[in-house]
Amino acid sequence: MNPDHNTQELRIESVNDILLIGMKRRMSLTQNRTFELWRHFSPLIGKIQNRLNSNLYSVEIFDDTTFFKAFSPNVEFEKWAAVEVKDFNFILEGMSQLVIPKGLYVVFKYKGKPSEAQEFFQYIYSSWFPGSNYKLDTRPHFALMGEKYKGEDPDSEEEFWIPIKK
Repeated sequence: MNPDHNTQELRIESVNDILLIGMKRRMSLTQNRTFELWRHFSPLIGKIQNRLNSNLYSVEIFDDTTFFKAFSPNVEFEKWAAVEVKDFNFILEGMSQLVIPKGLYVVFKYKGKPSEAQEFFQYIYSSWFPGSNYKLDTRPHFALMGEKYKGEDPDSEEEFWIPIKK
């Protein structure tokens, strides 16, 4: 595990419904369309009304929790590029709404290049979960990219929010 990735920097958060507006694509890890998704979404962010903050959300919705147990890079999931809004009163053409349902999340702070996070996720799913009192929940997973997010910069910081239940 990279020593820069301090796994002690985690917390358990209870969230209320999070309202997001964004764009989505079906993809797999072998057919990764994340760059394409953000390339289409990013120029339109400034036109989204009722934004709550400047954070960006990269959301993954898996069909079920077996994605992580019987992992295959070919299994498809839904990926979103989104921002948080107060309401859904105005949605731009080509965009969709998403509600992340209330519940518990374990939040891991990550520092480093997003493309190098595989080892970090391997730790979470193969070490942290088995040693915790929590199980993976079926709600959406997301990365919260705030002011310290710098893309592929090694000093980039983001938070990974993973749905959990007792």
